[in-house]
Amino acid sequence: MENKSKTLASALLREKAVKFGDFILTSGRHSDYYVDIKDACAEPMILHLIVEILKEKIVEKKVAGVELGAVPILVGVSYALNIPYVIKRKEIKHGTGRLNIGVINNDEPIDVIEDVVTTGNSSLECVKYLRENGALVSRVFCVVDREEGGKELLQTNGVKLIPILTISDLRSR
Repeated sequence: MENKSKTLASALLREKAVKFGDFILTSGRHSDYYVDIKDACAEPMILHLIVEILKEKIVEKKVAGVELGAVPILVGVSYALNIPYVIKRKEIKHGTGRLNIGVINNDEPIDVIEDVVTTGNSSLECVKYLRENGALVSRVFCVVDREEGGKELLQTNGVKLIPILTISDLRSR
């Protein structure tokens, strides 16, 4: 694990971003731990570190992600790299009647950013939505991969998952 990733792992553990107890995940699964990147990103130092790591990894000239967890990270990466972003909403809001904020162009390569990947279903849903609207997507970056099948699901759909950290990295510290 490289230095910035080690620093991030230490900061996440120090800020108690990994919580233990009984949790129901977005996937509906029960878990004895929860990785709370949303709360952790409320700490400027952690958000800054995540953005610093991702700006070295992002390849494309636009990033996208699903509300709510990816939003602060998307905005940070967009600002740091001076590139636009797209937010995929979970449901259509009144007003524009669209499921996305930002522009998706035909044949435009876009890198997807997630906070935490478990099964990969929400990441895949975002990828499919972007692809259905003309984008080219081949990578999903995440802060933490819970190593519960997301990487494999994305891989079978032509997408590479690139985590900053895995749950194994955090548990080994």
